[in-house]
Amino acid sequence: MTDQKKSPAEQEKVGVYICHCGSNIAGTINVEEVAQWAEKNPNVVVARNYEFMCSSTGQELIENDIKEKGLTRIVVASCSPHMHEKTFREATERGGLNPFLFEMANIREHGSWATNDKEAATSKAKALVNGAVERVVHHAPLEKIPVDINPNTLIVGGGIAGITAALELAEGGHHVYLVEREGTIGGRMAQIDKTFPTLDCSACILTPKMVDVGQNDNITLLTYSEVESVEGYIGNFNITVRKKARCVTEELCTSCGICEEKCPQKVIDENYGAGISYRKAIYRSFPQAVPGYPVLDKENCTYFQTGKCKVCEQVCPTEAIDYEQEDKVITFDVGNIILATGYDLFDARQIPQYGYGRLANVFSSLEFERMVNASGPTAGHIVLRDGVTEPESIAIVHCVGSRDQNHNEYCSKVCCMYSLKFAHLVHEHLPDAEVYNFYIDMRTPGKGYEEFYHRLLNEGTHFIRGRVAEITDADRHPGEEGKLIVQAENTLLGIQQRTPVDMVILSAGIEARHDAEDVSKLFKMGCDHDGFFNERHPKLAPVSTMTDGVFIAGACQGPKDIPDTVAQGGAAASQVAKLISQGTVLMEPVRASIREEECSGCRICNTLCPYNAIEFDEEKFVSRVITALCQGCGTCVAACPSGVIDGAHFTYTQVMAELKGVLWDVQSDVLTKQEVA
Repeated sequence: MTDQKKSPAEQEKVGVYICHCGSNIAGTINVEEVAQWAEKNPNVVVARNYEFMCSSTGQELIENDIKEKGLTRIVVASCSPHMHEKTFREATERGGLNPFLFEMANIREHGSWATNDKEAATSKAKALVNGAVERVVHHAPLEKIPVDINPNTLIVGGGIAGITAALELAEGGHHVYLVEREGTIGGRMAQIDKTFPTLDCSACILTPKMVDVGQNDNITLLTYSEVESVEGYIGNFNITVRKKARCVTEELCTSCGICEEKCPQKVIDENYGAGISYRKAIYRSFPQAVPGYPVLDKENCTYFQTGKCKVCEQVCPTEAIDYEQEDKVITFDVGNIILATGYDLFDARQIPQYGYGRLANVFSSLEFERMVNASGPTAGHIVLRDGVTEPESIAIVHCVGSRDQNHNEYCSKVCCMYSLKFAHLVHEHLPDAEVYNFYIDMRTPGKGYEEFYHRLLNEGTHFIRGRVAEITDADRHPGEEGKLIVQAENTLLGIQQRTPVDMVILSAGIEARHDAEDVSKLFKMGCDHDGFFNERHPKLAPVSTMTDGVFIAGACQGPKDIPDTVAQGGAAASQVAKLISQGTVLMEPVRASIREEECSGCRICNTLCPYNAIEFDEEKFVSRVITALCQGCGTCVAACPSGVIDGAHFTYTQVMAELKGVLWDVQSDVLTKQEVA
């Protein structure tokens, strides 16, 4: 780096700090060499390397050097800014500088973790550090934007995660709007008979909490409703909800159940009943539903199809049936949002060789849950599809749709455990039945889970390690008439195993909700490649999202069991409560701004902004950024044909200076031909 006449920007005193990150960085990059090389830059006053810059001692190095050496800019070369940018900004501020006079170079993910070539990694680290130094001298002090927090909260999803979050906030004195698309809260947990590994009655745990939600004055419960639009930003979201017509006047209904009892129209209950039971055209999903008002299913109601019947209206003692009822659109303001929208179960029809939907006595896991439930269609009796015959042998197939390169590669975390629970329930209901569990690997990581597995071993369950290849109904041997044949490789014995059984239960894995992508767009957040909602950080911020004020809880974030789901519901509620208690939060000042005197009024930025943060002034014929809505994504900056939109902290000068620094030839200390003017 040759000495040249310094511009005003080059008079800044920059401190550079290279982190070893244990061996994560230092194992591949020569950090001492990078620090020595960085000191050659005329802007750099001090360059140090330290084992753990994020430690208190590492942060003190920065604070002390700012005070003792009069540093005006700070560069830390370490891991991802996503991990520790906030940490080093705060250290910079404690030293007496504006926190935005700091820049971070990612030499771990972009360097040491990207290659095993130590020379190449070291060379790239030098380039990244130089780019950060050249950029930071052009940084300007920025001030965070104060925003008042509306104490109301929207929670979307009335399963156990949403219920937990709602009660935590409501019992803390904060008002909650709980929106659930079904006619009742409860979610998947309401369909389950018993919970592993303690075998507690699911309804016994869940129902009291559902009642608490329905009776809490701080909770506005909006069931049979969906969020239609979300506008605004952290602290000030405007929500529009469509409350669908139940055709029942809630103020008049006493939940007596006469309308449901007398309704002559029966339909298959595809939702709560998992397709193996019937419900009426006017119905409650289950007796403990909250709220207890029924829903009239217009698609299957005789009156709405033919104009005749009206039995429910005739028998209702309070005249609560209203066929003319229309949807209501409700708007309200909240400060924070928690998404707890749950999950879908993998559809076993996608694996045709397992015969689900084709072979009568192949059941899905949810069908078995409803069958074994005392309130289910068979009153808890385990029978074949004929509704009478008890099976003498049952095969339970783990990981259906999970750990499968053709479907979902991830582990669903619950399949092994609920398959073990099924085996126990079979032994409990049919003591003489033979139970076979076909598994890939037994995964029992939770508290008490391994003990539950050993309990099943002692109960006499047969465990066969191997993925099931095929399930057929072929009668190949005498005495196997009517049997299902489970073909699998027993990997422990090294043999192909052929097991005739009367019933097969397919333990389906967890999938993201079918509409998760649409929901993520509505709330301006993201999904991962499996469709689950993206968290801000998988370890440090598992319930936060990249959209400030929007949090996630439960299986919408990824597969998890009930204890983990409840924990996340509570964690999301605590994050919201923290913001409410602060009253005012400071938003990042990384926002766009438009030089209105130069704006041509082309409106390109208006149509491209993903956050609807740009308005158009018809009188002045110019666009204007709504600062509080802007998320600093830079779309408008890149798209503006006039170049009159500036992105704070990502100005043209800063970005070009960083590119110029990165393209520096670290071997010869001269600029390459790719130098950016």
